[in-house]
Amino acid sequence: MSALLLHGAQSSVHDGRVTPEDAEAILRDYFAPWVQRLGLGVEEVGERHAIVRLPWSDDLARAGGGLSGQAMMAAADTATVVAISAARGGFVPMTTVQQSTTFQRPVTGKDVLIDVRITKLGRTLAFSEITLTADGEVEPAARASTVYAILG
Repeated sequence: MSALLLHGAQSSVHDGRVTPEDAEAILRDYFAPWVQRLGLGVEEVGERHAIVRLPWSDDLARAGGGLSGQAMMAAADTATVVAISAARGGFVPMTTVQQSTTFQRPVTGKDVLIDVRITKLGRTLAFSEITLTADGEVEPAARASTVYAILG
């Protein structure tokens, strides 16, 4: 893990040092065990975005066999922390202020790719738009928007 993450840098400008491996360490080191059990994997991190994979699991399916909305919302929320951390150059404490999710189509038997785009990154607030798409599909399964308070 980079020294940047170990020391919790507070820069609001991405310096290119947060790798997918660093982002995986954020998932491992800062999230509750039940969130870790979602099995999220970081596919890509960039200056103001992240792509995170939620692997399909029968344990996350609701009655009827579709992926539960609760699992998708938790994954979107967690992926946003990864994106904000990457944009700031490392993890800082933050909390969700608002999350709005619109479910557009069911997901059955497929991983979900969560594409987070930060639309505004301020000193104390961050805003993002998230698209959740079943692996191999073009049309989104859900869309979300979030607002986070930066605490550190």
